[in-house]
Amino acid sequence: MDATVDGPTEAAGDRGRAAPGEPAPAPDVLAGIEEVSSEAELRALVGEPSHHAAHKTRDRLHALDRQWLAQSPFCLIATADATGRCDVSPKGDPAGFTHVLDDTTLVIPDRPGNKRVDGFRNVLVNPRVGLLYMLPGRGDTLRINGRARLLRDAPFFDELVVKGHRPRLALLVEIEEVFSHCPKALLRSELWEPESWRPEALPSRARMVRELEAQDVPLAALEEHYGPRYAERLYG
Repeated sequence: MDATVDGPTEAAGDRGRAAPGEPAPAPDVLAGIEEVSSEAELRALVGEPSHHAAHKTRDRLHALDRQWLAQSPFCLIATADATGRCDVSPKGDPAGFTHVLDDTTLVIPDRPGNKRVDGFRNVLVNPRVGLLYMLPGRGDTLRINGRARLLRDAPFFDELVVKGHRPRLALLVEIEEVFSHCPKALLRSELWEPESWRPEALPSRARMVRELEAQDVPLAALEEHYGPRYAERLYG
């Protein structure tokens, strides 16, 4: 016996249409995507790296890496928690802020911030970290991967003082991989080209905080907080 359905049936052309008086359904933004699901498929699309690119990783710092760290004032630290949820945190200080203990060990001091400590909490459950060091005006970057530990004190903390601030925490990284990354991404982005900068294209920091984070705080109070004196409170 053929199955029957009580009531009117939906015509194929009506599927996905809103009923009269109802809002239109949201478009499927993932419709038509073609996902890459294997390394073989990925390699078929991008090809193989050159011999030099494939074998450029090192397991310790070279003298040139030490020079880069001595000149770099900024790095990004990538971490992940026990479930794989990721975070990338910026760290910045005067050039040379990364303290090199030896060719396989470095230390990054912590400075006063918003106290979320997202990356530090990740390191407590998953020590794997990825570091990317930048040098203003340079297109290439220095990448370091390894295992991290969170320190509350050590004899070398006295060497990490900046403007009278001795860090209460520091990240010790045992290096597993080091390599330089080519400048193509930064050249494409024109990151260091002043004529490409448009800071005025977005609302001020105070206005963005008011909109996204602190709707209960008057805008005038936020503008004062993020005003000229903000730079005077970087270390305390």
